[in-house]
Amino acid sequence: MSGGDAKKLVRSPSGLRMVPEHRAARSPFGLDEPPWVPDKECPRCMQCDTKFDFITRKHHCRRCGKCFCDKCCSKKVPLPRMCFVDPVRQCAECALVSQKESEFYDKQLKVLMNGATFFVTLGTSDKSELMVCRLSNNQRYLVLDGDSHYEIEIIQISTVQILTEGFTPGGGNTRAVGMILQYKVPGSEEEAQMKFTAGEDFSCNKKLSAAWLAAMHKVSK
Repeated sequence: MSGGDAKKLVRSPSGLRMVPEHRAARSPFGLDEPPWVPDKECPRCMQCDTKFDFITRKHHCRRCGKCFCDKCCSKKVPLPRMCFVDPVRQCAECALVSQKESEFYDKQLKVLMNGATFFVTLGTSDKSELMVCRLSNNQRYLVLDGDSHYEIEIIQISTVQILTEGFTPGGGNTRAVGMILQYKVPGSEEEAQMKFTAGEDFSCNKKLSAAWLAAMHKVSK
């Protein structure tokens, strides 16, 4: 692990977290821990309005920081966007969101980091280059490797347009065959564009390319 990607284990009121040593190295998908609603400001459950007392204890949702009774905040769900080591207590609404995000971390993010092969065209050029495209290990850059090398910071990407084919008026299936990416050029207000096209002569990689494009579509959301 390079020094810039080094991580450290920290303890917060919410639980143990494995976070980057340097804030600049944090994932663009990460979230900061929310401030907890002070105990004195929540005499009742913020979901069901049950009054807290010696028997009915209050609990804070680790995702939103609001105060709930045990019934309304009983689920312990993984929260990778806040780098928690173990599943943490969350209210029902936040738990649902975190469960969907966990699927993204377990599936789509791994697909992006494994990479796929595309023909890449810069701007309005009529020439394309065969390149392996993947998400960097720290999730901060889209890395393209071929005869040339490019690194695009994820937070600089402004538009992701997935190109599909196979649609018919009767409702036929479509498949992702490419992508148009627009991003801001560092140190400039200008935007650049790249077009990614799955090669027809690489049939063994078509499924991999389609899965990568679908995952990239998830990222853009």
